[in-house]
Amino acid sequence: MHTRLSKIPFILLVIAVVLTFIFPSVPSGKAVEGLNQADTAWMLTATALVLIMTPGLAFFYGGMVNRRNVISTMLQSFICMAMISVIWVIFGFSLAFGESVGGFIGNPATFFMMRNVLDGAPWELAPTIPLALFAMFQLKFAIITPALITGAFAERIRFTSYTVFVLLFFIFIYAPLAHATWHPQGLLFNLGVLDFAGGTVVHMSAGWAALASAIFLKRRHEASHSPAYITFVLIGTGLLWFGWFGFNAGSAMGANSLAATALATTMTASAAAALAWIFFDAVKGRKPSAMGTCIGAVVGLVAITPAAGFVTLPHSIAIGVISSVISNLLVDFRSRTSIDDTLDVFPCHGVGGMVGMLLTGVFASKGVNSAIPDQGLIFGETKLFLVQLGAMVGVSIYAFVGSWILLKVTNLIAPLRVSTEEEQLGLDLSQHDEKM
Repeated sequence: MHTRLSKIPFILLVIAVVLTFIFPSVPSGKAVEGLNQADTAWMLTATALVLIMTPGLAFFYGGMVNRRNVISTMLQSFICMAMISVIWVIFGFSLAFGESVGGFIGNPATFFMMRNVLDGAPWELAPTIPLALFAMFQLKFAIITPALITGAFAERIRFTSYTVFVLLFFIFIYAPLAHATWHPQGLLFNLGVLDFAGGTVVHMSAGWAALASAIFLKRRHEASHSPAYITFVLIGTGLLWFGWFGFNAGSAMGANSLAATALATTMTASAAAALAWIFFDAVKGRKPSAMGTCIGAVVGLVAITPAAGFVTLPHSIAIGVISSVISNLLVDFRSRTSIDDTLDVFPCHGVGGMVGMLLTGVFASKGVNSAIPDQGLIFGETKLFLVQLGAMVGVSIYAFVGSWILLKVTNLIAPLRVSTEEEQLGLDLSQHDEKM
């Protein structure tokens, strides 16, 4: 039974092929007014930049695991590009950005099979680019979110069961959070929550799902190892940093001054975080390391994500330093517990996202972005900070509890954990019959 049910993703692919004949979504040829060529060109570029982040993540994670699990770990990121893309076309874009149902989720019929997308009116908050481009840009965020989780259960998850979990996570965790945060009728959007590029939607959801996964799957039989290829980690960090400019600056939805601000704050926050990580390690008596530099840089990228288009450059440096030190401390603390978060996804992505969200409530400035309703705590206003704090608590509970339930459901459909023999053999061979 488990074997049959674990074929769910393949069955969905067959259904998708059938649906392409029933719902071809042929555009009517209607002209769409108001589009800007410069904005469109930049967003095409940004969309490609965000996509390169997922292969970057594959190298980043793949270099950290042991040699028996490099291919399996990297494939877990790559398969998200395939799975989520198909789901997005069928009903995923509708769930995230379709007609709002109670401010919590989109109507799956709104853009079913990309109906009225190729020639549709531009998205309300991105009026100068084609709707299809907005859809493809947002797809890249949906792809990398479940891929981020994989670092928490690396070296011990069954591949087919993982694909089922990815499907459920997208439907019940990612899509509702994306809708609530970024849709004009979304619940969190209307509460005034600020999340410029995904600190809440992407990093907090992935971080809490990672913590739930690490606890649910329990410890590996060999919980310590040397990273397989630190050079992979360096390459992955470079690709992530490069792609993150599309992630954050692209969220300005145009070739404008706000995009330039987001690009600049992204650069400075990540640089400051990388330095802070290795300097803090030095204070603790450790040598500066390539691994520490890379992890610090990524933590800074995570933390600036919700704030990128709302804060000044000096404040972005503060966000990078603060998030780096806090995540560094949490990594040390986690190592002394029984929680086997293999690649410290929660201390880095989850905590980094939460720190960034709260610091957005501290440093957000109308001088940087006049569209925001309230300024941060440092400017003497408390409302935004309290809104960010409340949303952080609510999203944390929803993402953790929801992910825990989905893990239990997935485990009933197809066992998540590989056998002891499969784990010792390595997932490259036991799951894929491949090796480095």
